[in-house]
Amino acid sequence: MILEIRTYRLKPATTDEFVRVMREEAAPLLGRFGIRVVAAGASLVREDGHEEAYLIRAFPSLAVRDEQEEAFYGSAAWREGPRDAILSRIESYHTVVLETADQAAEVLGRS
Repeated sequence: MILEIRTYRLKPATTDEFVRVMREEAAPLLGRFGIRVVAAGASLVREDGHEEAYLIRAFPSLAVRDEQEEAFYGSAAWREGPRDAILSRIESYHTVVLETADQAAEVLGRS
């Protein structure tokens, strides 16, 4: 299993709306494209006073990740849907992709 952990440094005073759009609009849309959202939300602490959020997604392989992301980010549903509401609140982001053991996947709630 592949886990992708994406962290976002957000523009000031945008965390609540970013998290709402991510959970209520973007995450369900990702699911429609077969992308499993493990967790999404606001960081419990501020690094250097910055507002931050995260998105953790799971994929069966890197190849599937590439295919699903291409389909999702190239879709009209994303471009005409929550894209602007998400991107307009992001100052910067960072992505880490790692391979996990099946036991780690179980801990994260894989069914």
